[in-house]
Amino acid sequence: MIDKFTLEQCKKDKVILQLKIKNLEFGITQAEKMITESHMNDEALTFLRRKVAESTQDLAILYLLD
Repeated sequence: MIDKFTLEQCKKDKVILQLKIKNLEFGITQAEKMITESHMNDEALTFLRRKVAESTQDLAILYLLD
């Protein structure tokens, strides 16, 4: 989840907002590739899927600020 400070900085500065959005988009894409190509155990895959879901929620919040 996005911390309060980061959220405030994204509200104040569109450059920071765009960088955070690009960073999350890249991270989500890479994690999804890891999931589809992975031979990880179920616990690791569950953790990674949870992180993707959290990042997707954060991204949705940032899109609302854009």
